Amino acid sequence: MRRVVITGAGTVNALAHDVAGTFAAMAEGRCGIGPLDVPDAERLQIRVGAQVQGWDSAARFDRGQLALYDRFTQFTLEAARQAVAQSGLVFDGALGFESGVILGTAAGGMTTWDESYRAVYAEGKNRVHPFVVPKLMNSAAASHVSMAYGVKGPVFTVSSACASSNHAMGLAFQMIRAGTVTAMLTGGSEAMLCFGGIKAWEGLRVMSPDVCRPFSADRNGMVQGEGAAVFVFEDYEHARARGAVILAEVAGFAMTSDAGDIVMPSVEGAGRAIAGALRDAGMTAADVGYVNAHGTGTAANDRVESAALRAVFGAEVGGVAVSSTKAMHGHVIGGTGAIELLACLMALQDGVIAPTINHRVADPDCALDLVLNVAREARVDTALSNAFAFGGLNAVLALRRA
Repeated sequence: MRRVVITGAGTVNALAHDVAGTFAAMAEGRCGIGPLDVPDAERLQIRVGAQVQGWDSAARFDRGQLALYDRFTQFTLEAARQAVAQSGLVFDGALGFESGVILGTAAGGMTTWDESYRAVYAEGKNRVHPFVVPKLMNSAAASHVSMAYGVKGPVFTVSSACASSNHAMGLAFQMIRAGTVTAMLTGGSEAMLCFGGIKAWEGLRVMSPDVCRPFSADRNGMVQGEGAAVFVFEDYEHARARGAVILAEVAGFAMTSDAGDIVMPSVEGAGRAIAGALRDAGMTAADVGYVNAHGTGTAANDRVESAALRAVFGAEVGGVAVSSTKAMHGHVIGGTGAIELLACLMALQDGVIAPTINHRVADPDCALDLVLNVAREARVDTALSNAFAFGGLNAVLALRRA
């Protein structure tokens, strides 16, 4: 089987509009959560989120493009631009046919849905823009990325709630490893911070009214974020032959299903995904230096994930640094795994482990080697990125230092 490496990365999120800025914010433990700026915010019970600040759509895209690009697509295109530029790949000739795009999103063009419903129901309009359907469809971002770079191989979108990005990246990894393609643009995006999107999440009663505190005994729920991260995954020999800078190696992937409850996570299902990723990568528990936890800040997720990590790592769990970066960039739902993979890259490349900020009270149910409030410097050779979604859908990636 082929080895798979990462040769490019790009992002737009609540912390920064690029990877360097995101690394700096994560290392500083900066919080991107603040008051929401959306229409009818006064009607919301939850009025905080991790919004992308200073995003000027009109300055980045022309009028014709904006008629087709929902906010989640805009974020994706910018992240992809950064990733492709860093990789140095040009998808002309045979490479265009040997490359693809697999992206994750849970809701796709939620902002377009929201604006269209508002126009029809609240404003009484009898028609919407003719491009509403191609603008809101979940596959829109993947299609526009493929068109922007002439990528003509497999192009599609994965939608598996909060595991969407990890599923997308895992499939991209498997396709390159199997020899189906040479390179993939992969990752995920989400832009659900609109009135309808927030109202829907309010109904679940899992949202914090103030701030996200993963693994803290006084945690009171998740905080939504928005943004995108896109990576260039590439066949190692192809990258080596062209002298590409390798950011990290994608070493393993596993996905499982709880086949249990639609919203309550399972220790057994999460544990099988973690153990499966280690097995696929040829790693043992003792090899792992860092785990970027799913760590949503909800009572159930953090307790169950902690138990799953202890079950898999056993006596080794005390030597594995664990953190959740959602307290900084928010829970980006279908895009969250992609943004969190950046924390793994930072640990592998720079030896800086992003902290779990806002932690105040130790929870005995979350007894792990948690990196709390302040970043930790350490040599990290291997890392795991966890994603556990509603519906009991679990996806875990394993990475090695280049």
